[in-house]
Amino acid sequence: MRSLTVERRTVQVNQVRGLLLEYGIEIPQGRATLMRCLPEILEDAENGLSERFRAELNRLLEELRHLDAQVAHFDTQIQVIAQSDETAQRLMTIPGIGALIATALMAAVGEDVGLFRNGRALAAWLGLVPRQHSTGGRERLLGISKRGDVYLRQLIIHGARAVMRWVKRKEDATSRWARALKSRRPTNVAAVAMANKIARMAYAVMRTGKPYDATLGALAKG
Repeated sequence: MRSLTVERRTVQVNQVRGLLLEYGIEIPQGRATLMRCLPEILEDAENGLSERFRAELNRLLEELRHLDAQVAHFDTQIQVIAQSDETAQRLMTIPGIGALIATALMAAVGEDVGLFRNGRALAAWLGLVPRQHSTGGRERLLGISKRGDVYLRQLIIHGARAVMRWVKRKEDATSRWARALKSRRPTNVAAVAMANKIARMAYAVMRTGKPYDATLGALAKG
């Protein structure tokens, strides 16, 4: 439900942005920016907007606020679930995994984690294994395969991008690995590789019941 609400909100944000462009009003990207600028636009009596158009914009603004409230409600529920579930708590010890990804992993995989042979199999099911093409004895990474749970894959890649932004300030094993990866690969390829690693770590945590140890870049000792 959360993903559908977020998707609906994104569509509406783009709709409002497009309507304003027809009047020559351009707003920088970002939902938060739109929500901040829209009330100011509605209050500006000299921007040439008709009363009918202002009324429509006001209606859309109220709908966006309602959607924001719905997403916030879902986020609160997710936090409650994550804080009360031991598996979610262990998953959240992995870099890049918060309450949203942890609960999404549990919903998508949960008790069925044993159906996957290993962490690579889970990563492949999620579509987080880079496709390769070999020419002249050399392999080129082409991007990710489009398999598995699309929503969960997007969440994990988003988490991976966050990890890649943090690594400059950290000295744990995963951060050192990520820094080395960033120096060798384009940004998007590095993010997918990081997402692949997160999926493998998640498999290990769910399979063994042990948390991730950031100091070792591995599972905590039992």
